[in-house]
Amino acid sequence: MPTIRGKSLKAVSYDISEGYLTVNPIFLKSLDDDSLKALYQEIIQVQAEIRAEKFPHSDIQLIRNRNMRLQRLHQSLMVIKNFARERKVMLI
Repeated sequence: MPTIRGKSLKAVSYDISEGYLTVNPIFLKSLDDDSLKALYQEIIQVQAEIRAEKFPHSDIQLIRNRNMRLQRLHQSLMVIKNFARERKVMLI
């Protein structure tokens, strides 16, 4: 199972969603192609899990937190896609 900085990809994906870890080209530079693909797939899975959670209709702060988590994951996916395109790596 691939790890990044001693953490599983699932833990890294949740750290990204919570804002503890920022995905940028410098962070991605140390990853090999297989780890990059695995991280991309794991972020998609975490994004689906967050979307599957019950929507908090009445609590504005929970809605804001949910949307921020989804926004961070989406931004990370876009950074990974562009980084992979520069490296000529197929993600799917």
